[in-house]
Amino acid sequence: MPVRAILLPLLLPALVVAVLVAVLDTPGGALAAALVTLAGSLMALGVSRGNLQRQLDTLALHTRGRAEGALAPTAPDPDQLEEVANLEGAIDTLHARLSAQNTQLTQEARTLTAVLDGMAEGVWVTDAEGTVVRHNDALRDILQPTVSGGLIGQRPLALLRNDELHDAVMRACGEGASTRLELALEGLFPRTLSVRVTPLGRDLPGSAAVFHDITELRHLENVRKDFVANVSHELRTPITAIRGYAETLQGGALNDPVMAPKMVEIIHRQSERLSELVEDLLELSRLESREVRLTLTEVTLAEAAARAADTVRPKAEGKSQRVSLHVPAELRALGDPRAVEQVLLNLLDNAVKYTPAGGRVDVYGACEEDRCVVRVKDTGLGIEPRHLSRIFERFYRVDKGRSRDMGGTGLGLSIVKHLLQAMEGEVKVESQPNEGSTFTIFLPRAAPPKAATG
Repeated sequence: MPVRAILLPLLLPALVVAVLVAVLDTPGGALAAALVTLAGSLMALGVSRGNLQRQLDTLALHTRGRAEGALAPTAPDPDQLEEVANLEGAIDTLHARLSAQNTQLTQEARTLTAVLDGMAEGVWVTDAEGTVVRHNDALRDILQPTVSGGLIGQRPLALLRNDELHDAVMRACGEGASTRLELALEGLFPRTLSVRVTPLGRDLPGSAAVFHDITELRHLENVRKDFVANVSHELRTPITAIRGYAETLQGGALNDPVMAPKMVEIIHRQSERLSELVEDLLELSRLESREVRLTLTEVTLAEAAARAADTVRPKAEGKSQRVSLHVPAELRALGDPRAVEQVLLNLLDNAVKYTPAGGRVDVYGACEEDRCVVRVKDTGLGIEPRHLSRIFERFYRVDKGRSRDMGGTGLGLSIVKHLLQAMEGEVKVESQPNEGSTFTIFLPRAAPPKAATG
């Protein structure tokens, strides 16, 4: 505060008193009166200044308390100066506005966090330098198998080691350009991600990236392509044979008493193979689209296995094979009778087909952990471990040339898997090359009959 502003209020009353006393012709008492007046002014100013300082300290204390979340006192101070009261009112108004704005911002931040964490797609936000400053839970789940540690404070190149993604983030931060790309993440669980990188916009520095896991989509696309290619190949083989022999017969071989019957037999055999392929494709399509309505009832597995064995026994006897059943008569599962028999027939047919002459096929049945278990074990060629995870795929063949020579459509095991899934069951396989294979099916156990009550 300037010295003039302090001295003027102090000296002015004393000067006025001195002038009045001098005018009244009492110069001796003028000085004394002026000094007394000055002393009184000094005392009044000291008291006033101390009171003002006390009220300002109290106001500062209350203001700091409100900033820290403490409640302001409700009882007003009767000695509070008007100027201090006005200042406190302005501070209260400012505090109320700031509190309302802070509450609104907090609610918006919570809403934004909930929306981001509720998304299935992964999202990250970077600053102007390309450093990740925020991300949602889905992104951590998507990148967890590939990225170890936290994401905040990391650069794209350090997280995913992908130059294309890093360049896209830098372009979004520096040039405001958007980029769409596809990433293939290697590792124990390979994934394919579709990523869109965009600038934040609205004069905000940085970028945002949205990660969409399209691994399953790409897998389905590959399955569709493989399916179309396999169907085309499987259809082409019998059609080519039928057409070729038919053209040969038309060219004059029809009158050949030796070759004509052989060609007609080949045409008939290939037409049957074509018919089986179409029927299996239709059956598999109905199973996958859930058009097949299975009737779940009590099935005696010994009877179902016996009917399936009777069907394949002529083929087995032609190869000097022995088919033996070891299924308890009381073993009953919950399933569809026709579907259960078809499952066992497909497994037995494969066992006989891929077991050399003189081998054997055994069917065992038991109840394990409240489930019915049937094992079809053969002494055949066996399967290498690298094929075991894929043999239930459509048209997948361990040895394509050998499988086609032995007949079959390549859909049998896939149909087995889908039929069992429709009956709430499952199938597993154990095999070693040159040691045979064991296919195990699991079905729910039928409820035992209730005892009669008298």
